[in-house]
Amino acid sequence: MDVTAMVISTPVYKLAARYVNKPWGKALLPSPFVNYGKSKIGEIWFEAEDEPALPLMVKYLFTSEKLSIQVHPNDAQAQSRRLASGKEECWLVLDAEPGASVGIGTLRELSSDELRSAALDGSIEGLIDWKPVQRGDFFYIPAGTVHAIGAGVCLIEIQQNADVTYRLYDYGRSRELHLDDGVEVATAVPYCHALEGHVDFDADQTLVDGPLFQVRLTGNPSETLPGSGPLIVVPIEGYITAEAGSALVRVAAGECLAIDPSFSFEASSGARLLIARTL
Repeated sequence: MDVTAMVISTPVYKLAARYVNKPWGKALLPSPFVNYGKSKIGEIWFEAEDEPALPLMVKYLFTSEKLSIQVHPNDAQAQSRRLASGKEECWLVLDAEPGASVGIGTLRELSSDELRSAALDGSIEGLIDWKPVQRGDFFYIPAGTVHAIGAGVCLIEIQQNADVTYRLYDYGRSRELHLDDGVEVATAVPYCHALEGHVDFDADQTLVDGPLFQVRLTGNPSETLPGSGPLIVVPIEGYITAEAGSALVRVAAGECLAIDPSFSFEASSGARLLIARTL
């Protein structure tokens, strides 16, 4: 099923939050999130309920350990594997403990054989380009990029809505690896530094301008983006309200709204919003 061809039938609605257990997650989540169970929560996914799946997905990630070293396919590689789409993504760091880092790209170009051997013997961990991070750091991750997120990071991820991850290395955890697919789709080269930056949360700015989607950081509730499908609005600070028929939908920091771009919404004073739309 091609999620990029779908449109929402309800023009305004709050997306449902799904808490996802991960071995590298956290039992104690930062505000405004609350973990009512004993499991480690690594991700919160925002999904459409009673609506077609959206072409983009928003996630919050919380890490107490390193994520696997992994890679995602592009659209063509995914479709050759009978998957709807590949997975490109971007990260905005909201908080980072001292010494926290993310790994994006390799320190030097690796052949497929070198990548496979390094994944098998664990030396891949030392071949990843680990970058120290702080609040406001931003990264765009093209499909094929070998990457990982370290411990002590809280970030927002906006991605193509595809649950396809090929693990290359997982630090001895018992989870399945996907070496054949991962090596085949990986482009094991140094990361393009033009795809990273540091965000001033108080300034309106474009974070992603294609090729697959756009992302803006703004405080302007009348701002829209070109493209197809609904706007995805993620309040980082403050809240927004929108009319859905006779009801008023209120979406605060830690929540997510899908809205037809022809509809309007209002923002609280000082609100800071991520707005995303597929191209």
